[in-house]
Amino acid sequence: MTKANKVLFITQEITPYVSESEMANIGRNLPQAIQEKGREIRTFMPKWGNINERRNQLHEVIRLSGMNLIIDDTDHPLIIKVASIQSARMQVYFIDNDDYFQNRLQTADENGVEYDDNDSRAIFYARGVLETVKKLRWCPDVIHCHGWMTALAPLYIKKAYKDEPSFRDAKVVFSVYEDDFKNTLSDDFATKLMLKGITRKDLGDLKEPVDYAALCKLAVDYSDGVIQNSEKVDESIIEYARQSGKLVLDYQNPENYADACNEFYDQVWEAAADNNKEE
Repeated sequence: MTKANKVLFITQEITPYVSESEMANIGRNLPQAIQEKGREIRTFMPKWGNINERRNQLHEVIRLSGMNLIIDDTDHPLIIKVASIQSARMQVYFIDNDDYFQNRLQTADENGVEYDDNDSRAIFYARGVLETVKKLRWCPDVIHCHGWMTALAPLYIKKAYKDEPSFRDAKVVFSVYEDDFKNTLSDDFATKLMLKGITRKDLGDLKEPVDYAALCKLAVDYSDGVIQNSEKVDESIIEYARQSGKLVLDYQNPENYADACNEFYDQVWEAAADNNKEE
């Protein structure tokens, strides 16, 4: 069986670009560990406004930038930046936009108030990553999404981008964390996320206003495997994944985590291959 050799990481946080957290540490360490196991990787995160570009030596990749993404009938320029973590021999691509990321913190402001347009930011981030991977002409075998800000990527990959050479054969893994959001997304969220290839029917039982659990369940619907990344998560999401018949990787101790993910990628790849044979 051919193993999944190329892994794309779509990540919400990576240290040292943002402060350490469970997700940021995994965003930093897992891609390196997978690369050291002989797989080819690409890693993306949002260019949050609290990232110091000079200190972290970010620079714009002109050949990848310059596209506009239309969200809610408004053009938003897509800017791609890149930096290197020298000790890991790892590049990180950043999705940037003046409206969504410049001069703003991560998902909440300095007072802890969540940004009203986090839904649009998540749409822009997911689409921005996929458009950039297309431009790179890179075809990942497994796409591992970390954090709720990446939760729309599985839907877009399996529906709007399903015929693109970069994503046609890709398998998607979604990691569920304790990190969540408290507010609901905007009332017109379902309308905003629409793209050619996606219909209302594809959103299943998604009811508005959309909360954290509903968003993650939508990610589960279009993922091939689900990982419980934090020791404590919303159990309804993991239970939903099990009942959906998805492959689920239970919570792993940090020392076993990278090895378990490495094996899980192959399980997901092989299970999908077996299903294709049956069809």
